[in-house]
Amino acid sequence: MKSLMIAASLAALSVAAPALAQDNPVTVYGTVGYANTDADGVNLGAIQGRIGARYGQYLGLEGELAGGVKSDEIKIVGTRYDVDLNYQAAVYGVGYLPVAPNADLFARVGYGKSKIDVSGPFAAGSADGESWNYGVGGQYFFTEKDGVRVDLTRHDFDNGGDADVVGVSYVRKF
Repeated sequence: MKSLMIAASLAALSVAAPALAQDNPVTVYGTVGYANTDADGVNLGAIQGRIGARYGQYLGLEGELAGGVKSDEIKIVGTRYDVDLNYQAAVYGVGYLPVAPNADLFARVGYGKSKIDVSGPFAAGSADGESWNYGVGGQYFFTEKDGVRVDLTRHDFDNGGDADVVGVSYVRKF
């Protein structure tokens, strides 16, 4: 059912976005940066990348992919287990609020999937989680094409857990 909802949302955006873009230019951009994920006291770090399209001043669509680079550990009955982020992937609809010629605030809503790996002396395994994600942020462009972006995104997992992801990224308009 969720896959059907996501497909319907993406189909609606793909039809509406080109119509909105007829009067406004489409700007394609990419970002690369670092993201810290805090999930119930486990702090994981990742390199995060995005590809997006902004349709005019106010609407956009972006895809995001992150791979873990910093692990954490948990203790279960006194035994240490390592926790690693395998990946996070998501698709977002983005709303922008221009606050200056080179600065924007934004809000985004999307759906994603994450996978973590856990390993220790007595067991090892992995867990997948699908989540509705929402967040806010800001970006500032110091040249016409180059900028910096800061964002905070909450991941509400279907299994009842949640995670907060704080990211800082370099932005490049193409």
